[in-house]
Amino acid sequence: MKKIAAIIILFTAIVSAQIFEPEDLEICNKKLEFAVQEGMQNLPIGDIIAEVGKTFLGLNYEAHTLEVEGDEQLVIKLTGLDCTTFLENALTFARCIKAGKTSFEDYQDNLTQIRYRGGKIDKYPSRLHYFSDWIYDNVKKGIVVDVTKEIGGEPIKFAVDIMSTHPDSYKQLKENNSFIPAISKYEDDINSREYFFIPKERVIQLENGINNGDLIAITTNLKGLDVGHVGIAVKMDSGRIHFMHAPLVGAKVQISKEPIGEYLEKIKKHTGIIVLRAVEL
Repeated sequence: MKKIAAIIILFTAIVSAQIFEPEDLEICNKKLEFAVQEGMQNLPIGDIIAEVGKTFLGLNYEAHTLEVEGDEQLVIKLTGLDCTTFLENALTFARCIKAGKTSFEDYQDNLTQIRYRGGKIDKYPSRLHYFSDWIYDNVKKGIVVDVTKEIGGEPIKFAVDIMSTHPDSYKQLKENNSFIPAISKYEDDINSREYFFIPKERVIQLENGINNGDLIAITTNLKGLDVGHVGIAVKMDSGRIHFMHAPLVGAKVQISKEPIGEYLEKIKKHTGIIVLRAVEL
């Protein structure tokens, strides 16, 4: 009984610092154990990202999983994903596997490093809410490199302001408007930078520059936003690059039926892509 009580106390202590359910811990450990058994560590990190991503195929899309009550904490939710948490988790698992650090604590540390500005949780604004900011910070941390310009991308400037101008749409901003000035500053920082993107009309032409397991950010023409969707490049047997993603509510994690260029052409709000490549460990 003492042993059981100790386990419960330990689990409660972990939950007080991180938010997850027992099934999330089980899923995490199973994925890491499977990767070790399959010898994934020996693959290039991009291939690991793609293989880990495929283990989520068929999982339900679930929105707003990071928006929880109380202070900002690391939320781990592996039973349902949106497009960003899908990408983050595939990258996190791949980094753990490649580095040979496959404990749950290693997973937590890597996810925190990827999801938060400078790798540190410091209230709601420290989370990398805009994906263009996610790109900037994770390039700075040496986790990914932006290869868009190298592939043939063109300059793009963003004009983000959706969070500061529509705080009622965001649970934490609605409840605590003292966060808005910090969010507004980060928006200004994004808008001052130059990024590169590949217009969707040129993606088919430049597709050969995209590698299996590259991270894909899809730029959007929606006012106040930068990136409308994200996912993972998957090289199929045909040699073409397809798009693996968690698309929308009511759908499941899937690989696009058509190659990424043709996929983009069908959706008016998508304007092009930014291509990121995970750094080998």
